[in-house]
Amino acid sequence: MNLENLCNEVCTLAKQVGEFIRTERKTFSASSIEHKGHNDLVSYVDKTAEQKIVDGLSKLLPEAGFITEENTSSKKGSTFNWIIDPLDGTTNFIHGVPCFSISIALMREKASSQSSQEEKELIVGVIYEINLDECFYAFENGGAFLNGNKISVSSVVKLKDSLLATGFPYSNYTRMKEYLEVFEYLMHHSHGLRRLGSAAVDLAYVACGRFEGFYEYGLNSWDVAAGAFIVKEAGGKVSDFSGGNDFVFGREIVACNSTTYDELLGVIKSKFNS
Repeated sequence: MNLENLCNEVCTLAKQVGEFIRTERKTFSASSIEHKGHNDLVSYVDKTAEQKIVDGLSKLLPEAGFITEENTSSKKGSTFNWIIDPLDGTTNFIHGVPCFSISIALMREKASSQSSQEEKELIVGVIYEINLDECFYAFENGGAFLNGNKISVSSVVKLKDSLLATGFPYSNYTRMKEYLEVFEYLMHHSHGLRRLGSAAVDLAYVACGRFEGFYEYGLNSWDVAAGAFIVKEAGGKVSDFSGGNDFVFGREIVACNSTTYDELLGVIKSKFNS
């Protein structure tokens, strides 16, 4: 399998589906909104976009399964599985805020040489920010790119000189005390924090050096898989709040450039794991 060619095909597919989303936004009505849960919104745009992505990826890699936000496919692959968010930033989309994206990652499972357990590893990541027509992408050991140009995380060294991103909890408030303590500390010890409303975009911006770091809890695999992989291929570091590797399915993530990672992780660990 040529991962570079596959990645390019996924970028083309993401742009095609992005055009559908962009067109639907022009005539979108609030009457189309559905509620999956508290502050968890969805519409026919999410569902149709996901089906288009699943159909397109099925042609590119027929043996692969899917992990999807809107459950348009239940197929599970023995080796390869796509992780898809067809519209990351649905609330922004619904309210007409121009920051939302498509996130697609490919995960490979392989037998470990050390044991019989399977290891999961991300090998392709694509994030298409629809409003700015910016396609961020990476493939295994190939580096990270934005619209054809190679990107890398920033070279900022100190947290005090960093611009950071986060996301506000919208349904899981069990860790709000710790979250607000981290938020307050970073307000005083950085250039500031931003909340764009799309974790995929936040991660893409870390990868290209616009943000030095991003952290959030309560996220799903489809929110972070592609972005986490792109950050790593761009030279950054990614972990869970304990510094471990359970950031795709563990519902917490820290992504940073390599020089401020230890400092940011230290702040988060001091609050969340104390």
